[in-house]
Amino acid sequence: MTVDSQTYRDAMARLGAAVNVVTTGTLDDPVGFTASAVCSVTDAPPTLLVCLNRAARARAAFRTGGAMCINVLSASQRDISGSFAGPMDMYERFTYGHWTTLDTGAPVLEEAVASFDCHVDQIVEVGTHSVMFGVVEAIRMGAGQGGLVYFNRAYHALPHGQDEL
Repeated sequence: MTVDSQTYRDAMARLGAAVNVVTTGTLDDPVGFTASAVCSVTDAPPTLLVCLNRAARARAAFRTGGAMCINVLSASQRDISGSFAGPMDMYERFTYGHWTTLDTGAPVLEEAVASFDCHVDQIVEVGTHSVMFGVVEAIRMGAGQGGLVYFNRAYHALPHGQDEL
């Protein structure tokens, strides 16, 4: 049985995912995009994967051995997600939020729920996407705040603590 692309996309829309801004480059020459296709691979060594459309403007900046930071957005950061997903130029995207760096030099969003500062260990091309594997070099944990998820083609806020459920 063959599954058509639209049916697959419709079903995947029902798989909720955290909203992230993935960055590379430096504070002087930053590149970033919004991603929900991010997940943990292993904790030894700590590794994440990020999927990026091969047609994306940001793709050329990501390369094996390069810096990459996954910034997990909070419920109050929809505007940042939208700016990094839209047609704005790279410099304009980084006018949202406050940016610094950790070990790799990739831009780190100071207000993120968590930031995973990585080096890109491997890139695997699968269909329309590049799957980038990032080995975590440093982590910054943000202040306690609720998360932002994308589910059924819409943003949803998650509460922060157990007492909020």
